[in-house]
Amino acid sequence: MAVFTPVSLAQARAFLLGYDIGQAVSLTAIAEGVENTNYRLDTVKDGAARRFVLTLFEGRTDAASLPFCLGLTAHLARRGFACPMPVEDRAGQWLGRLNGRAAAVIEWKTGAWLRDPTEADQAAAGAVLARLHLQAADFALHRVNPVGPAVWRRLADRCAEGLDRASDQDKALLKQVEVTLARLGDPFADHPGGDLPSGAIHADYFPDNVLFEGDAVSAVIDFYFGCDGAFAYDLAIALSAWGFDAEGRAMPKALEAFQRGYEAVRPLTPAERTALPRLGEAAALRFTVTRLHDRIFHDPANLVTPKDPAVFLRRMDHWRAVEPA
Repeated sequence: MAVFTPVSLAQARAFLLGYDIGQAVSLTAIAEGVENTNYRLDTVKDGAARRFVLTLFEGRTDAASLPFCLGLTAHLARRGFACPMPVEDRAGQWLGRLNGRAAAVIEWKTGAWLRDPTEADQAAAGAVLARLHLQAADFALHRVNPVGPAVWRRLADRCAEGLDRASDQDKALLKQVEVTLARLGDPFADHPGGDLPSGAIHADYFPDNVLFEGDAVSAVIDFYFGCDGAFAYDLAIALSAWGFDAEGRAMPKALEAFQRGYEAVRPLTPAERTALPRLGEAAALRFTVTRLHDRIFHDPANLVTPKDPAVFLRRMDHWRAVEPA
């Protein structure tokens, strides 16, 4: 989450005239993450306090993809999965326009993300990801991965065009990205053992998108990179997010616990097991190149701090080391 587009309380109140959720009484910027503008929205209706998230969609979140993203969230919420329900306006729509951006009001979910999850927490998060895959199996809409291999190539090319504004560290990172792009090619083009089980995936299952209350997951949030994809790739993204320390070093017990939790709900096929390390390297490359791009082209006026791409580049060494010969 982040703040790119300012919204005043008066502007929010005017926007909310289209909703039946009461009068806005406060609007608080949520300054985490790197993609969309988010505010905590507090309202009062019939004397009762209510809380929501007001999201304005920026950057990589194409407005045409939002029916998929919000629809997937609603699909899962209706099946009892722990995720926020989008709020319909008076016309029965999830999307409106606010300050030149597509905007939506989303149910607020309680809980907090874990900075230092235990092995039990890792296993719980893995199990919830597997349930997400199973419960989204009959979701009818489709979306091509918005940050797939073709986009990695375009982002790397743009980074090369911006080298005059890049640090020496980022120039060195880009060279390593180029080597990996050439080596991996399209990691989804050919899977040993046949096609991998696929469907709707989250594609951004990081700890800060998984809220906990006590020892249980209370909500999975931020489905805006959601798309069609291999379940094993979604697992590889999650393992790359949960199973490494702040410096990008593998934590074997965390990796084992997360995957154990996942497979307790949805066991991997032999083909998925074979493909997982290569998909892990692809996941590490994906977040390296997007973070590198965002750091090189960072606008200091935005209320967001770019994340370090180097820590994801280091994950590639782990995945290459465990890949079958």
